[in-house]
Amino acid sequence: MNTVFDDLAASRVYDRGMWPLERFALVRLRRRLFPQAQDRVLELGTGTGANLPFYSHTTHVIATDASAEMLRAARRRPARATIHWSLADAQALPFPGACFDYVTAALLFCSVSDPLAACCEVRRVLRPTGRLLLLEHVRGPGPVMSWVTELLNVPWHAWNRVCHLNRETARTVAAAGFRIQRIQRHTLGVFQCIEAVPH
Repeated sequence: MNTVFDDLAASRVYDRGMWPLERFALVRLRRRLFPQAQDRVLELGTGTGANLPFYSHTTHVIATDASAEMLRAARRRPARATIHWSLADAQALPFPGACFDYVTAALLFCSVSDPLAACCEVRRVLRPTGRLLLLEHVRGPGPVMSWVTELLNVPWHAWNRVCHLNRETARTVAAAGFRIQRIQRHTLGVFQCIEAVPH
């Protein structure tokens, strides 16, 4: 499985590039959201493992990513949870149905080619009593921020080839058969913490 992160060796510089956002916004949001995940957890798009320190020691996490390079970087991240590793595409998960208590992801649905297909896969593998926890950047709310993210999306996507600034992830989650329980908006509404359960 080959991704832009393998081709560009982006895993080597990803954390340095993300440091300002992590320092001033994302670490705080990860710390609020991901400790909720308990028991058997599937994390999609693990990347370099920024969420891993926030899972409890009683949690069993299957950490997945489509990039082998990113998973190699994530293995160096400290974690209290029991972690198992899986090279996997969020749009075609290699797991049986209804086998996870939580599915989590951060900054993933901006970059999958078919976010609805990925959300449908999440619903398939999540138990009926399970929960979906997402931290995503999305299209800005209101006319001004919406215009700004649409304007920036074209050059941004042309440069990095995978990330879209104008996704409306909560709407996609709902379209896949989830009931949104909570959306918390941060940083001018561009970052959202989304909590959802299967209908």
